[in-house]
Amino acid sequence: MAEIPFVYEFDFQYGALERITPHVRRLIAKNPSPFTFRGTGTYVIGEGNVAVIDPGPLDDAHVSALIESLAHETVTHILITHTHMDHSPAAAPLKEATGAKTYGYGPHGAGKLAEGVPVEEGGDMAFEPDVVLRDGDVIEGDGWTMEAVYTPGHTSNHLCFALKEERALFTGDHVMGWSTSIISPPDGDMTAYMDSLDKLLARDDEIYWPTHGTSIDDPKPFVHAFIEHRLERERQIVECLEKNVSRIEDMVPLMYTELDEKMYGAAARSVFAAMQRLTDAGKVRCDGEPAIGATYSLG
Repeated sequence: MAEIPFVYEFDFQYGALERITPHVRRLIAKNPSPFTFRGTGTYVIGEGNVAVIDPGPLDDAHVSALIESLAHETVTHILITHTHMDHSPAAAPLKEATGAKTYGYGPHGAGKLAEGVPVEEGGDMAFEPDVVLRDGDVIEGDGWTMEAVYTPGHTSNHLCFALKEERALFTGDHVMGWSTSIISPPDGDMTAYMDSLDKLLARDDEIYWPTHGTSIDDPKPFVHAFIEHRLERERQIVECLEKNVSRIEDMVPLMYTELDEKMYGAAARSVFAAMQRLTDAGKVRCDGEPAIGATYSLG
């Protein structure tokens, strides 16, 4: 597989709002897991009048630490990259405590629902942004300027946020420094995800700050490696089909030889997303409607 220069070690303290750049502070929730790494990183932009990116999960300790840390400042904007349960639910108590408006692409599944595609529940179904953002929209605050960058794929309502003053991109779960992203249909879409990776290559951001893990200090080689990784997964699928391995559940152990079996279900979702991309391109065909339990063959 493509060599991705993952970074696993970084210094932080749970419950502490720590400065990481001149314009940025971070508070990490104590919700570590195979999906969240060390926990959700909530970012605070500016000083005095501030924006908060991804307030995080409905974790009492995290929400209290965030509100108490900003007790002598004014939260003017709450920015949401997407509506998974480890990113947006704490927007509600933060909004209640501060009166700040929430900003996001839309409710969970917004990108797919606009196309008439229903999505599964499981995201933060209660979130509705006060201010709807679209690609290229600019948000100005006290000493900072943020651009919304629409990056569907991980979810259909995923946004990154570009901090102009530092040429920094807050990438949510689109690009992370410790792991690849899970793309889980129907809301997750591999074709959209690959297009969104290509979109980042056309930008001039100098550093990425994902919501999980630490910074990506040399972004473009990292993004190139992510793209190559996904293309290699597609080649693995084709190799499986050439060997008459036709079901996703049988492909996963062959493709993810070093993965903990507990994560096979999540891996199968990503294989299904890749399979859909291959099916759309006419390289693979399916007996009946494409589904995670369907039988596939070369097109």
